[in-house]
Amino acid sequence: MASHGFWSLRPDDSADNSNQVPSATRAWCQAAAQKFTGGIGSKLCALLNVGESEKSAESPAKQAQAGVETCDCNQPCNCSRTNQGFSDLYSTDLLPARNGDMKTMTFLQEVVDILLSYILESFDRSTKVIDFHYPNELLQTNNWELSDEPETLDEILLSCRATLKYAIKTAHPRYFNQLSTGLDMVGLAADWLTSTANTNMFTYEVAPVFVLLEYVTLRKMREIIGWPEGRGDGIFSPGGSISNMYAMLLARFKMFPEVKEKGMSSIPRLAAFTSEHSHFSIKKGAAALGIGTESVICIKVDERGKMIPSDLERRLVEAKQKGLVPFFVSATAGTTVYGAFDPLIAIADVCKKHGVWMHVDGAWGGSLLMSRKHRWKLNGVERADSVTWNPHKMMSVPLQCSALLVKEEGLMANCNQMHACYLFQQDKQYDLSYDTGDKALQCGRHVDIFKLWLMWRAKGTIGFEAQIDKCLELSEYLYNRIKNREGYEMVFDGKPQHTNVCFWYLPPGIRYLEDKEEKKRRLHKVAPVIKARMMEYGTTMVSYQPQGDKVNFFRMVISNPAATVEDIDFLIEEIERLGQDL
Repeated sequence: MASHGFWSLRPDDSADNSNQVPSATRAWCQAAAQKFTGGIGSKLCALLNVGESEKSAESPAKQAQAGVETCDCNQPCNCSRTNQGFSDLYSTDLLPARNGDMKTMTFLQEVVDILLSYILESFDRSTKVIDFHYPNELLQTNNWELSDEPETLDEILLSCRATLKYAIKTAHPRYFNQLSTGLDMVGLAADWLTSTANTNMFTYEVAPVFVLLEYVTLRKMREIIGWPEGRGDGIFSPGGSISNMYAMLLARFKMFPEVKEKGMSSIPRLAAFTSEHSHFSIKKGAAALGIGTESVICIKVDERGKMIPSDLERRLVEAKQKGLVPFFVSATAGTTVYGAFDPLIAIADVCKKHGVWMHVDGAWGGSLLMSRKHRWKLNGVERADSVTWNPHKMMSVPLQCSALLVKEEGLMANCNQMHACYLFQQDKQYDLSYDTGDKALQCGRHVDIFKLWLMWRAKGTIGFEAQIDKCLELSEYLYNRIKNREGYEMVFDGKPQHTNVCFWYLPPGIRYLEDKEEKKRRLHKVAPVIKARMMEYGTTMVSYQPQGDKVNFFRMVISNPAATVEDIDFLIEEIERLGQDL
């Protein structure tokens, strides 16, 4: 039998008196209402199903004495509450101040109310995705400057409300602008818990549970990749760009371990390889590591944006002939714009033949490994030496959550460890392999694991699979809706491999132009204008960009579990409405 709350109803309670609450609950709520300020007691009573008749029986004087709020909207809200007394309170009145417990609870309850209101609004399709203001307007609208003197808690709460007022509602079902969208409630709860724990991931002694959860989760992710028994290594890092740089760092160390101590002058000039459509972080990583962007050789792609393995081999041989040493190939599983999956098996064959480290940047597409229907798109990933996988994208884990998975155990530690004796003492009483901080580039490392782990517990692998499959079904629905629709033209033929749907919208004014160059010139301006109007109206958001010789086109991506077929239909109609006069 399901529980009816903290206090279960007695077995002989019938449905007719289900609104009644045991006397212990009533007594507790009455005491809470008198003890807690800011209406916290009354809210707890409401959560525990205290009847409205019982609450209304209290006299106004008694409610005022108990500190019950005057707001009567009966939902989380941003209503002004004058009976809080925050205008006379400062942060120094909160914990750890003496007798600061009740003030802290009241203040944090106010913050929670603001957050809950924002969450509810974010999922409401009648609200705006964005309340857009130009930077100079936003700077003038509010006082964002820092001062020497402290602000009252009233001002702090106003700052919280103002910040969310102008924030983008990335959980909104009609927000399609980035690869990371949506808001998972369990993930959010985990993020709150992580911030409350406020610890560092460098040693087991200060983060015992979180270190173990990272160990368990990384092993599970390596099993899903296909590495035997999940063996290997890995770490959660601050985003896919850093994960990709870690991979490049490990590949260099694997080939030339002396570089750690002697630097780049001790080794030959290196060459890295990636596709023309790969993420810019590959070149950024080369720049940061002193390899240089000119040493990153971009490989041709086919019409769908997939790396051409024969061109990879040709460029590898060419680099060797020029005296360069190929050390790193980054294949992409889900390119940023086209959503293309490079042919990993053929690329693995080339890497094996030439003795080059194979990395798979699966920041965007790696999560398809969770889907039995779609994981074939990453066939061959198990042959990679390292894999980047960002659960904060297709799995909707709150930002940030990016993992680098490495096939060879111990390589990360050998590459990065510095043996700082004030942190990584060798005579601790537990297994030192759980002091994972020395294999990271960072010292301080945020706890990113708990969000993913708790969501995985809540959904199970099948829950993530269903979520991912749904997003891919919606992208196919959009493709089928517009591929033959008047005014739309697909950037490439065929249904999308990922949730990326790339298309042009041709307004009536340029739809039938015969001058191809003029048509191209005018079409280049269409997507930016429609996007600007979307933001000014606040109705939806979708990205656009050029690619190679192709003028600006819309890149629709779907990773928000809240999106539905109706939201896709709305997007199509909104693009047409906003671009009709262009």
